[in-house]
Amino acid sequence: MKQLALGISPPPQPTLENFVPGPNAELLAHLRELRAGAFRESVLYLWGEAGSGKSHLLHACPGANVADNVESLSESAQIGLFNTINEARQSGGTVLAAGNAPPAQLPLREDLRSRLAWGLVYQLKPLTDDERRAFLRAEAARRGIPLPDEVVEFLLARVRRDLRSLGAILDRLDRLSLEQKRPVTVPLVREVLREE
Repeated sequence: MKQLALGISPPPQPTLENFVPGPNAELLAHLRELRAGAFRESVLYLWGEAGSGKSHLLHACPGANVADNVESLSESAQIGLFNTINEARQSGGTVLAAGNAPPAQLPLREDLRSRLAWGLVYQLKPLTDDERRAFLRAEAARRGIPLPDEVVEFLLARVRRDLRSLGAILDRLDRLSLEQKRPVTVPLVREVLREE
């Protein structure tokens, strides 16, 4: 008989506290300043590859003027962001924006590219393997999943290594482990990967 797995361990809401900083500690400090109203720049722009944590950080800073995936903005949205940055500069506010490349390389209007570069620009640097291991162990512990070292190593060698993907695979492992009443092992990971 198959046990039904309930969604009793939803992922935590994005916060600055549950972001794994790795080599991005300086950026995290600036985001804490922004959240506390003590940030002195009119623009904080984050860039990095997909899965690097940009959206997590933007969602963790409510109350700021936020623009995600700026490389995909329509012409009218680009004008809107340009105006928002100008207003923030005049009023002492801050715009928090993110994209997949540094401002100079974005496929945007030149005036918006220059505005995005006005303040601080940070590239989100990838985590080390040790930091990814620590994330997997901590996230598994939060869910109550015993996670053997060989499973951690197998995951890091065979799945996408961004934290969103690693968290998603833990979700599937947790569900399948409960449904089949089996511990999380390398063979179970292989089954989950075959389902993809």
